[in-house]
Amino acid sequence: MPLTAIGVIPARYASSRFPGKPLAMIAGKPMIQWVYERALRAAHISKLFVATDDERIQQAVHAFGGLVIMTSPECRSGTDRVYEAVRDIECDIVVNIQGDEPFIYPKMIDLAAEILIQDPDARMGTLIKRIFRAEDLSNANVTKVVVNQQGHALYFSRLPVPFYRDETDPAEQIKNRCYYKHVGIYSYRKNFLKQMVQWPQTLLESAEKLEQLRALDHGARIKVAETDSETLGVDTMEDLERARQLAASGLFNP
Repeated sequence: MPLTAIGVIPARYASSRFPGKPLAMIAGKPMIQWVYERALRAAHISKLFVATDDERIQQAVHAFGGLVIMTSPECRSGTDRVYEAVRDIECDIVVNIQGDEPFIYPKMIDLAAEILIQDPDARMGTLIKRIFRAEDLSNANVTKVVVNQQGHALYFSRLPVPFYRDETDPAEQIKNRCYYKHVGIYSYRKNFLKQMVQWPQTLLESAEKLEQLRALDHGARIKVAETDSETLGVDTMEDLERARQLAASGLFNP
């Protein structure tokens, strides 16, 4: 019997870095609508929801015909919000789709789901992409990841990892070495997601502000798949302006 996968886009209004980000307008549509419409095209996703605790986001999603599940404002992280949303929904796989990736490719969502569909031993999956721009190494908003030879993540950091002691010039590091950035999309088996949200936050998660470190710190494995697709995560007003320019080009319309 085929595995069933549902997609959830966690979205909150009260972000300390960028309040109201899900409702930031890009070419006449709120950013959450861009994400939702592109995620709808993923072949493996049978149902798609936005999970939020804010009525403004709920109203915006309803306005474009999307499905919303209201969650508690006490959720510690996006992962916790996703689980609260799917807790009573029958499914095998849950895909956590970031609400600040307005140009995410549907094939990336499918790739995240396929990690668990194709490997029955994998309980959590995510995507990585090779870094080619030196400025990304020093950008704390670009999360770096180190992967072992079996295709599992060893560590995620906002700093450049691995650290090459004998090469300090980022341009040379990019030219001579292989770095990967984390693409913020996750797939979980539902029973593992239930287990993960019961774990306490750890020192590493609190230090880096990266919730996937909770899983690693508790001994879980995260299997990765590499994508060659480039996306734009919107973390700052400068990113939002870049997104608006890309949307105006017409290259990313659903």
